[in-house]
Amino acid sequence: MSTLVELDNISVQFGERTVLDKISLRLKRGEITTLIGPNGAGKSTLVKILLGLLKSSSGKVNKAKGVKIGYVPQKLKLNESLPLNVDRFLRLAGKYSKQERNDALKLVGAEHLVRSNMHSLSGGENQRVLLARALLQRPDLLVLDEPAQGVDVQGQIDLYELIDTIRHRFNCAVFMVSHDLHLVMAKTDDVVCINHHVCCSGAPADIAQHPSYIALFGHTHQQPFAFYHHDHSHHHDLAGDPVEGDADICSNHSHGHHHD
Repeated sequence: MSTLVELDNISVQFGERTVLDKISLRLKRGEITTLIGPNGAGKSTLVKILLGLLKSSSGKVNKAKGVKIGYVPQKLKLNESLPLNVDRFLRLAGKYSKQERNDALKLVGAEHLVRSNMHSLSGGENQRVLLARALLQRPDLLVLDEPAQGVDVQGQIDLYELIDTIRHRFNCAVFMVSHDLHLVMAKTDDVVCINHHVCCSGAPADIAQHPSYIALFGHTHQQPFAFYHHDHSHHHDLAGDPVEGDADICSNHSHGHHHD
């Protein structure tokens, strides 16, 4: 599998403070890599290095020739007073035809939102529209910063399913930032856990048992795969909406699992 981006011994210092200390990782085509770590561990800084928004103090970023990176930010700051519907928002991304914009929305199950007001979208809808925008340019690497933030549990499962589908469909690499393993596990090939340096990395099931991971996160998620093997008494359409009007069941899905 071809390596699209390689971070080689990346260190970042802000004054006296070492934010990232000799971080190395490889992002390969067709694979989902999830970066986890506690708040303030340097995850956002690493994303900025990857996107070329920040220069490292030492180390190298090697990118394959012509590699295109699509970015899905955690939150988008939009001017609330400006009317902006989804199609207009996608038009701001560049010179893409109406067909291309509609196709991107269709890919993420959000074509029904084309005329919706960007300011009134739910967390999950917002992520889908941002994903559509990133997919317009057919990226080789998709970078997602905490995609599940502000999305309910069922919405998160649907979102990760969608990201998995996109990865297979476009044979792109996915680099996802998450604050724990929790729901991303079943779809992730590789996990890198950082706390300024790499604490541990490897397959999700191994990381969940790793002493460094347990030291940082505790045994909070004894059954990281539980959600995926859940038998739902209802199903969701592509847009993530429960079918047959049983949304009330959704609210009972958390089963005591929650993000802190």
